[in-house]
Amino acid sequence: MTRLLDPDTLAPAHPRLGEALRYWLRLGCISFGGPAGQIALMHEELVRRRRWISERRFLHALNYCMVLPGPEAQQLATYIGWLLHGTAGGIAAGALFVLPSLVLLIGLSWVYMAFGQLDWVAGLFYGVKPAVTALVAQAAWRIGQRTLRNAWLWALAGAAFLGLAVLHLPFPALVAAAAAAGWALGRWRPALVRTGAGHGSAKDELHRPTVIDDHSPLPERARFRWPRLARQAAVALLLWALPFGLLWAWQGATGPYTQMAWFFTKAALLTFGGAYAVLPYVTQAAVHQFRWLGPGQVMDGLALGESTPGPLIMVVTFIAFVGGWQSEALQAGWAAVVGREWAALAAGTVAALLVTWFTFLPSFVFILTGAPVVEATHQDLRITGPLTAITAAVVGVILNLALFFALHVIWPRGLDGGMDALALLLTAAAGLALIRFKRGVLEVVGVCALLGMFWRLLGA
Repeated sequence: MTRLLDPDTLAPAHPRLGEALRYWLRLGCISFGGPAGQIALMHEELVRRRRWISERRFLHALNYCMVLPGPEAQQLATYIGWLLHGTAGGIAAGALFVLPSLVLLIGLSWVYMAFGQLDWVAGLFYGVKPAVTALVAQAAWRIGQRTLRNAWLWALAGAAFLGLAVLHLPFPALVAAAAAAGWALGRWRPALVRTGAGHGSAKDELHRPTVIDDHSPLPERARFRWPRLARQAAVALLLWALPFGLLWAWQGATGPYTQMAWFFTKAALLTFGGAYAVLPYVTQAAVHQFRWLGPGQVMDGLALGESTPGPLIMVVTFIAFVGGWQSEALQAGWAAVVGREWAALAAGTVAALLVTWFTFLPSFVFILTGAPVVEATHQDLRITGPLTAITAAVVGVILNLALFFALHVIWPRGLDGGMDALALLLTAAAGLALIRFKRGVLEVVGVCALLGMFWRLLGA
């Protein structure tokens, strides 16, 4: 009698590159729910269903992505794509994770700028702003619950809040101060900054073989080599310096595109703790320093970012589009090329593409140059004391952003201009729905948007 083989005892066939590309594109189209939801989607599909990578290797990759600046879910996709199909697979996975969101946000940004003055469109965004304020407050609540485990970490969060709200300190200075405090605590009181597992358990289940298993040897192309690292670093520098140098030659150091490229390169290196952590820094510069757009427009962009697939840091695409669209200098330059009726669209689209490039380039570099080192060591990467302290400070930073948004939503004409009672009611209701009743982001944003539209159409 022939014994049938259980498919769970055999490793699946190694996926072809085309099959992987179809999956990464599909993931980019359905990756709602922020980094936690995106990571959960990848875990369910890649670890449990397709068995392309084992649980331990998945968590090993995730641990590395967690200590990097940048969108961790996109970096995880890049890492796994690299494991499966080398450099080409990593670049394709990371790019396809972002591409649907990029196309969608450019289209929505155009609709926002071209038709935003219509009553029903203006009403939608009027209702969205209170929901965004509640979303930011929820982010502070969620991260605070996970991070602020003792009085020292609470003190760091409070100091960061006061540093921004009262002393108006720059975000990089707060990050550096928090890192120094975390280093000191880790040296003298390590128990205060010791972290546990934050992304799931590695408990062994009945082991099912995977394409990339716990003990699968690395192919030769994925092994760490100093010459390869030097070549990758040189290519990465060229990919940054060539477009930046062309922008400098075209517009000079103070040109709008040059300023955007330089600023968002710096911002990309400061995104520890996710998009909400760096958004105050981006908002402060975009609104007050460069005056690319107003605080209300930033909130509208955050709402679009929350409502579309892909990493939330894609909100920078919207910020850049609006900044380019509203720049008289850029419009004048593009008018001579494409005509005045298309100048604003061209200025905004090019700004969005440039900023997306400079924002995500570091993420690809970190993975493609660092992953061979990580795979060669096969040691668990833990969040260090400085990173724990930075995450604690991020809670205060996000809370300051929530306060900033609330002031502009509930008192749109300033504290002396009267309170918007409906905006206050919507903000409170959205916060209650998100934090107390655990309602979904799209549901809360959608309901608030519809209420705002009806309110505006009724002529209130």
